This record gives sequence, structure tokens and C-alpha cells, in this order.
Amino acid sequence: MEFVLPAPAPCALPVAHSTAHFPVGRVFCIGRNYRWTANEPAPADMPAWFMKPATAVAPATGTLPYPPGTEDFCHEVELVVAIGRDGRDIDPAQAHAHIWGYAVGLDMTRRDLQQQAKRAGGPWEPAKAFDHSAPCSPIVPAASIDPPRDGEIRLAVNGTERQRATLADLIWPVADLIAMLSRSVTLRAGDLVFTGTPAGVGPLQRGDVVDASVAGIGHLSLTVT
Repeated sequence: MEFVLPAPAPCALPVAHSTAHFPVGRVFCIGRNYRWTANEPAPADMPAWFMKPATAVAPATGTLPYPPGTEDFCHEVELVVAIGRDGRDIDPAQAHAHIWGYAVGLDMTRRDLQQQAKRAGGPWEPAKAFDHSAPCSPIVPAASIDPPRDGEIRLAVNGTERQRATLADLIWPVADLIAMLSRSVTLRAGDLVFTGTPAGVGPLQRGDVVDASVAGIGHLSLTVT
């Protein structure tokens, strides 16, 4: 195939304990999927979802650039699911057969732009789809671990814990999320699914050190620059 411009370099994440890489296609992000208050009622409907470009994904090593256009740069730690097999209208009972691996990710958000979009009824892309807005740890192959169901998910800033929950606290489990997405689009090998964040999201400042982890999956540490 002849291109009129050089083809973009592929976006990819390292595979844990390997020299191989996972090619990133699309990035699906799930909305509220943890209860943020103790007496919050269970939702009747599946959560909303939005997308980030593959170019928003970056290996979570070293530094995290503070983005332009915001004064409220917020962290959201999430379990990330890497899709390894195409599927449409996936049965939840078969969803795990489509999972290649798991990672720890941050759904970084320009919260002030998100609030502006909510008030105006506008799109969330300026708040969610900017460069470096989806840093991820190396992907752990699903074949090497048991499916993560109740491990602890947490995030600390400068050593002070801000977010802590367990994966058992997910309102809608991973299998249901995959099934939901596959009813709307055909999931493709290479897609990533960010599965939602616990309570405790908050702003970051330049110089802050962010540590996040999901038990049995991985850990990341970044300094905001």
C-alpha cells in the first residue's frame, strides 16, 4: 500500500516480564462504576462510556506532563483490561475469553473543562482525550494469573492515600462491561477498557508524586512535571 505521508508509529504498551509489546487500538473508558458514598443506590442502567485516542496511552514511567488549558488536573486510578480477540454481542459468560491481559491505568482528566462541558451539554474530548491522559503500567497476560476479582486498587499522592477500594466493589463487573461495549461496537484485539475509578479523585500539582496499584496486576509511579 502506498501512503502519501509516513505511516504513524504504532501505539503500544510493554508486556510485563517480556520484551514483547501490546499494540493499542482504541481506548474505551467507563463512567461511574464504584459507589462514591456509602448509601449510594445501585444504578438501574449500565454506566456511560467515552473514548480516548490510542495516542493518549503512554507507558507509566518517570514523568507525567501537566497539560495545557487547565487549572484542575485530576487523577483517576483504574483497572485496565486489554482485549485480545475480536467480538460482537459477547455473552458475559464468554467475556474472559476475549481478554488478553490487565494493567493499572490512570484516566487523567482536565476537571474544569469537564465541568464546563457538562454545563453546556458539550463533548468531553477536551477534558479526557489530551496527550498523556492514559498512562498505563505494563500489561500482565491473563494466561499467567487468575482473573482479578477482589484485589485492592489504590492511589496515593506524595505518600498520602487518596483512593482505595477493591475490585469486588465494581458495580458492574468486567464481564458485563465487555458485553455492554460489544453490543454497541465490535471490540477488536488491541482495544483497552478502563473500568472505572473509586472515590477520592482529586487534583495534582507540578512536582507531585503519584503512586497507584492494583493487587496482583502492577504498580506505577509518576512525577508531575
